[in-house]
Amino acid sequence: MSARGGLGGSQWAAAGQFPGPDRPPRRGGAARGGGGADKGPRPRRAALRSRRPSAHTGSGTERPGEPGHGTGSGTGGGTGPCRCCPWSRVWEEAPVGPRPPAMPWSVRWVGGGGAQSQKQCKKSSFAFYQAVRDLLPVWFLEDMRTMEVFHWEDGGKVSLYSPSEALLYALVHDHQPYARHLLTKYPQSALAVPSQSFSCCQASAPHLAMAVRYNRVRVLFRILKAVQGFPPGDRAGHLDRRGCSRVEGGKTALHVACELVRPECLLLLLGHGASPCLPDGAGNTPLDTLLQQLAQAPAVNTRAKLLCLDCLFLFVPQDVPFTMKQQLLDNRQRWQDLLGESRYRCLVGLAPPSLFVGAMRVLIRTISPEHFPEALDDLPLPHFLKPLDLKLES
Repeated sequence: MSARGGLGGSQWAAAGQFPGPDRPPRRGGAARGGGGADKGPRPRRAALRSRRPSAHTGSGTERPGEPGHGTGSGTGGGTGPCRCCPWSRVWEEAPVGPRPPAMPWSVRWVGGGGAQSQKQCKKSSFAFYQAVRDLLPVWFLEDMRTMEVFHWEDGGKVSLYSPSEALLYALVHDHQPYARHLLTKYPQSALAVPSQSFSCCQASAPHLAMAVRYNRVRVLFRILKAVQGFPPGDRAGHLDRRGCSRVEGGKTALHVACELVRPECLLLLLGHGASPCLPDGAGNTPLDTLLQQLAQAPAVNTRAKLLCLDCLFLFVPQDVPFTMKQQLLDNRQRWQDLLGESRYRCLVGLAPPSLFVGAMRVLIRTISPEHFPEALDDLPLPHFLKPLDLKLES
């Protein structure tokens, strides 16, 4: 077994899973699944035994009379997957669908920092990305990730995929079962800082902002639940993490939710304790970012933007400073038309919030982050008055 973890060829072979490089096919009936006569092409058996398994191109170790690996171009002459490999169960359970990527067994012998090693790592890295993209089963993905599927780091370093990096792939492709598995089994390491190949800013993990950017509401909900189990300092670091100042402008996940107008993501972040008062690199709060979206012409998606603004009203302190306030005062008629008179007067401080908004603020604050948003159903309000109908557990 490699020092990086995972099962080597000898361990798999000992378990009877497949004939690895150190366990060639046995002679006689055992290799053929019984005592029947050998009907395979005998002249090439010695040559087949001496070859290591490649990346499932059909040229690796195969049994006579059985389908070859991958494309079926080996001596077996078949087109299906090799039955001696543990991942052949994918096709037995789900014969219809995308073909799983070839397992990069050639990476097992990666050594040094040459161009060939880097090429092998790129091949194995894409194989894992492709498997997550195709929404293959969780057990298959974890086998790939832990069985020496490498990627190439800057500086000529070969690294395993960490749970944090695997979670980023699951976020991008909305593989909810895999994200749930990673967050349940590895809550700390799944939300740890990924390598520099995955994140330009090493301040903290970018998973929350990534979930908001791709609008993965259910995965975001599970990340927030996992964050609630962290110590208070680590929890705040994840919830209020600022993005890279050069690429992301120092925006938090709340800024991203306001910029992209994601009301469900916005309410989940606010209800789990994300701060609505933090400025980004340009000094704008999430409220400023949302007002800038409302001011864009032509007006699009106005209803969703006003819904985000109403969610912010429930959590933002009344006297919070924001840079757009002077623009609201200078262009009163325009902003009154955009926001409505009651929202406008409340924002600029000309009137207190309505009785409904004040009552909702009190009710929302009675819900602890551990019970949000499930406790919204228990609020003593008619259904149509509740902020959002978030059914995330089903």
